[in-house]
Amino acid sequence: MGTNKKSLRLRSVKPSGKKDESFFELVYEVARQIPKGRVTSYGAIAACLGTKLSARMVGWAMNGAGRVRPKVPAHRVVNRIGLLSGKHHFSPPSSMERSLKKEGIKVKNDKIVDFEKHFWDPVKELGF
Repeated sequence: MGTNKKSLRLRSVKPSGKKDESFFELVYEVARQIPKGRVTSYGAIAACLGTKLSARMVGWAMNGAGRVRPKVPAHRVVNRIGLLSGKHHFSPPSSMERSLKKEGIKVKNDKIVDFEKHFWDPVKELGF
């Protein structure tokens, strides 16, 4: 049985040897690739995984990221316009903004300043 190109790309995100990885695990692996001082969007992660219409599922995955090991930098994942839409899932909610500021990202009114400058596109950066 042949292996299609998309499944090879997904496996290359996590070189653990596992064959049956859940969508959430794949989301976490992409999120772990986001460099400090950069951010991405739920939709960009979904597109990277070949499921452009699954941005909300990426959001659900990020909601549970605090309980996952190795650690997932969920504070680096925002909505498509740079809004900290997931901040209410952090405890306290201000910790998302605080974490971003520690990495040199300015936030004003719950929105990343110069979002385009800080945006990290996993499709481009991971070669998908």
